[in-house]
Amino acid sequence: MGKALLKRAGLLVGTLLLVSVLAFAAFSVIPGDPTTSVLGAEATREEIAAFRAQHGLDLPVWQRYWSWLAAFVTGDFGRSFKFDMPVSELVATRAQVTLVMAALSFALIVAISLPLGLISARRRGGVVDRLVTVLAQVTMSVPNFIMGIGLMFLFALVLKWFRPEYVPLEDGLGAHLRFMVFPALAVALPKSAMTVKLLRGSILGELGQDYIRTAYSKGNSQSSALRRHVLRNAMIPVVTFLAMAVGDIMAGSIVVEQVFTIPGLGRLLITEIGHRDYPVVQAIVVLLAAVVVGCNFLADLLYRVMDPRIAER
Repeated sequence: MGKALLKRAGLLVGTLLLVSVLAFAAFSVIPGDPTTSVLGAEATREEIAAFRAQHGLDLPVWQRYWSWLAAFVTGDFGRSFKFDMPVSELVATRAQVTLVMAALSFALIVAISLPLGLISARRRGGVVDRLVTVLAQVTMSVPNFIMGIGLMFLFALVLKWFRPEYVPLEDGLGAHLRFMVFPALAVALPKSAMTVKLLRGSILGELGQDYIRTAYSKGNSQSSALRRHVLRNAMIPVVTFLAMAVGDIMAGSIVVEQVFTIPGLGRLLITEIGHRDYPVVQAIVVLLAAVVVGCNFLADLLYRVMDPRIAER
């Protein structure tokens, strides 16, 4: 198990290095010049040359990458072209907002999907199962931004449960969370529907195994068999899916932040791509990749614990 985890850790580092190379290369070759966005179209040649020299834009790409990477691993993400401030400070401020929404989204996915998936599997073919299946199918087909617009229209404009205006954490944790739960729900609902279908299918697959029939023959009820035997095995693919869903949560957050005008990493990423603020964009891309890869690594650890047979591979 130790060698397998060490191999996974090496793969994690290699993946992040590859992402950093691709991000740096992509933003070095796309059309557009940050000097025009920052200094304006009327900047003189001397001003442009001074700006490029100040930020190292006059150096070869490979040299800029190694300088950036050496600083990045020490926590120095560079300096924003547009805001003229350390990228680490700028990203840290916006990351707090996005992480709150991502955590709420993940919690909602778990809270919604696990009970519904279990109920649907236990009542296979019944009215509840059919209703859950139809709702899941409909919800899966709705894009995040449409879901966000629909939730805003229903809960903000019709029911008036919240104002469609971002509430910062400084206005109080309760008020902040009451606002954030709705964009988080817009991100969570499609993934919840997928998790419900996956869990239902996994449970039904386990219920058909020989060891479940053996458990029934020993006097275990369906509830007891589910609790003691089925859930442990059925949750392994669900845990994997939830880990991979973290990436989709982050991607969905980028879109939903635009709908709800939330000043998080998603809005910052979209804005700074337009301004060609490469240090900010590169830092966000690599950090988001680190979150996704890290969650997959943790999922690998978890389902190795859940299924000792995997640990032997």
